[in-house]
Order: sequence, then C-alpha cells, then structure tokens
Amino acid sequence: MSTDFAPKFNRRGMLRATAAFGATLAAPALAQTGSDTVEFEQDLNSNIRRNISSFRSLDWQPYFTSTKNGAILVDITSRALHYWSEDQTIYRLFPTSVPLTEDLTRRGRTEVVRKVVGPDWRPTPAMQERNPEWPDYVPPGPNNPLGTHALYLSWQYYRIHGTHDTRKIGRRSSNGCIGLYNEHIAELFSYANTGTQVLLI
Repeated sequence: MSTDFAPKFNRRGMLRATAAFGATLAAPALAQTGSDTVEFEQDLNSNIRRNISSFRSLDWQPYFTSTKNGAILVDITSRALHYWSEDQTIYRLFPTSVPLTEDLTRRGRTEVVRKVVGPDWRPTPAMQERNPEWPDYVPPGPNNPLGTHALYLSWQYYRIHGTHDTRKIGRRSSNGCIGLYNEHIAELFSYANTGTQVLLI
C-alpha cells in the first residue's frame, strides 16, 4: 500500500501540536510576548468572549525603599499584582480583579496583618446598603466570594483574596478587594507574611 498520503510527523510538529492542545485545556496562563510585556488571556464562554489584560514585569525600586518582609505591588490600571520576596530571589506576577468603580478603589500603602485559609465572609455595611438581598454571612466553601485563601490588610474590609468565579479575573469586578485565581492566591499566601508591605497604585 502506498504511503504517499500518510501524514508526516516529526518531533517539532508533535511538540507544537501537544502544546497547542494543552493550552486549550490548561488553567489561565501568562505568556511572554516580548519587551517584558506579558499578555494574559482567559476564555469566558466557549471561546465567544475573551478577557485580556496586558501588563509587564516591574522592578521594585521605584515603589519601595526595601523589600523587608517582602513586597506586594498592585497596579489597578494593568490589573496585575507583583510580589518580591525579602531576599529578592522570588518575583511573581499575577493577573487580578480590581474594584468595579473608582469610588470603591483605594490606593496607597498598607500591609498584610492576617492570613486565613478558608476564610468566611460578611458583607460590609456599604455592601449591604447597595445589595440588601445579599446574605449576612457566607461560611468557607465553594460559594464564598473570598475563595480559598485571604490576606487581610491593615485597611478595614480590604483584602487580597482568591475567587471561585474565574470570570472576574482581569476585570473591574470587585467591591474594593483585589482578587486572584485560587491557585495564585495559594502561591502568594505561601510567600507573604504578616508584615509584608503592600502598595496599591
């Protein structure tokens, strides 16, 4: 039998095909696109809607005098969270959700004051006023808006936390907090400590 019409495979082609297939199944990813620019893309609804946020890696020096206790920079505009360890051997860049509106947005310096695995949630008085139909309390679990982990900040009611609703990441979608994918907040949670510096710009 002739093999003239048989598909020709090579190692490079197989790797390319495998990577392309894996990318369609994998969790949201960061991809280097040149000039230190990173593009994040998340399918929202069967490839019909896309959520894209472009941001780039940064140096810590313009934002902090040191990296003592570690440093977290949240860039509201690019919807990105940057983390540097105290010894600067670890740098991470994560896509985030940010507050819905400017009046819900707070900028400035704060710090991590508490770390909680499996946080519970209560709406703030302002949230209850805006959304009276919301429950007064949500225990830890899949319906909790804080996801699997939360870093509580010195500002009352403000947190960096996970979310079970992955559609929110890369968007203006929160009531003031900064949201990350659960796998990303778990990683950040393992690095950050009570006293880690936080700057929102």
